Amino acid sequence: MSVLEKTARTRRPARPARPHVTRAPRITDERGRRIRPAELLLRYALLLAVLALTAGPFLWQLSTSLKGPTEDIFSSPPKFLPGHPTLHNYTRVARTIPVWDYALNSLRVAAASVVTNCAGSALAGYALARLRYRGRKAAALVFLLAMLVPVEGIIIAQFTTMRELGLNNTLIGVVLPGSVAAMNVLLMRNAFRNLPYEIEEAAYVDGANAWQRFRRIALPAVKGTLAVVAIFAFMGAWDDFLWPLIVLSDPDKFTLTIGLNYLHGTFANDERLVAAGTVIAVAPLIALFACLQRYFFRGVGEGAVKG
Repeated sequence: MSVLEKTARTRRPARPARPHVTRAPRITDERGRRIRPAELLLRYALLLAVLALTAGPFLWQLSTSLKGPTEDIFSSPPKFLPGHPTLHNYTRVARTIPVWDYALNSLRVAAASVVTNCAGSALAGYALARLRYRGRKAAALVFLLAMLVPVEGIIIAQFTTMRELGLNNTLIGVVLPGSVAAMNVLLMRNAFRNLPYEIEEAAYVDGANAWQRFRRIALPAVKGTLAVVAIFAFMGAWDDFLWPLIVLSDPDKFTLTIGLNYLHGTFANDERLVAAGTVIAVAPLIALFACLQRYFFRGVGEGAVKG
């Protein structure tokens, strides 16, 4: 018997191939731990509840602003979607008050606040985090204590200071007290502290001074935190109501938050008009966040070394 015949006799028959079974994807958390379906359902339920609490009032105001005069906004059960959407309420707001002039004043104040906060907070945060001088820890403590003082406790002193400087009833007087916020300085300080010292040491060896190290090395590495500061500064200046109400007396210089207050007094029962004014005031904030959201979320991991 040849070798080929022996091999043919001893060869076993091939087993049939098993059908390929596709398994369901495994859902895990950031640590690789498997999430059970009940736990996942609970998480989504909590997220939906938080979304309803945060975005629900704005969506209701948006729906109310689009409802016509014949629709009942106090019906029971309430109707969320307008039956006949209309933009007539927005044109009525523009006819009732000079809303675009007020919005322009608010935009000037907010833009100036963004510039001063970004520039001042970046410079102060870099000095607190990277420079070596006597009294650095005491200066950081002063900024921390400034956050604990309520605005209502120092608003009289601020008004007196603006009056002595001759800045009452001016937009500069509105911007100046909040030109550099203590919280923004501490945010920039923490971002600069997370940067590795080896990068600046190499630049120092190459002959770069403090300004060059700040502008060319440190500042480009903290763009995310700088975007966070810009958003916070814009929101704080745009939504501020108490301080502009105190320092401004000329209606031509009113900001949008003060101007919209006339809608509550003159048309107290017309909630559609108030809702339209609210949407006009919130729309720029949504547009700003939509433009800077990429940098905003990147600011969480600021200061990491990129490979």
